[in-house]
Amino acid sequence: MKLYYHPASTFARRVRVALIEKAIPCELVELDLPAREQRSAWYSALNPYGRVPTLEDEGFVLYESSAILMYLEDTHPAPPLLPAGARGRAAVDLHLRLCDAQLGRYAGVILFPKRFLPPDRWDAAAMDAARAEIDNHFAILEQQLGNQRYLVGDSFTLADVAYLPFLHFLDLMQVNAGPRVQAWTARVLDRPSARATVPAR
Repeated sequence: MKLYYHPASTFARRVRVALIEKAIPCELVELDLPAREQRSAWYSALNPYGRVPTLEDEGFVLYESSAILMYLEDTHPAPPLLPAGARGRAAVDLHLRLCDAQLGRYAGVILFPKRFLPPDRWDAAAMDAARAEIDNHFAILEQQLGNQRYLVGDSFTLADVAYLPFLHFLDLMQVNAGPRVQAWTARVLDRPSARATVPAR
């Protein structure tokens, strides 16, 4: 099994966290994104979208992080990162989709410029609009978390894995996170898999 990735990629970090949590042996192949290796002919043959991560497992190729997470769970079910029951699994699937739709798409508007561009190239209006969407999403999560330790009950699941790389950047995004979201963030980021995959910037 090979994972093509870059250490600064939030979506690749999800997969690396899952690999560590499940103790799955995997060869990590770092792409040189600044040199646009992701656009090379050999990589385009694997992933026509030219993004990371891409997982290759004995000729089988996947290149969307949520799909990769589910594949790893199905092929390596122990230790589980999904609940046993249909409702719990559906709740995890719901959070995976909401993370991408309500957080990931907006976080990128803020994080990419703040991490990789000088301030004079930032689109402040777009960043403020994205921040408002994230604030609204976190207000909903604040209520849904209740007294749970994690998003779906008291066990760490793929739902938390999906959010983990974005939670790392709460301060950089300058978003409003309530006390429950903050406590959940602290629990998630304290896991060994999170600490082992912290990006350099």
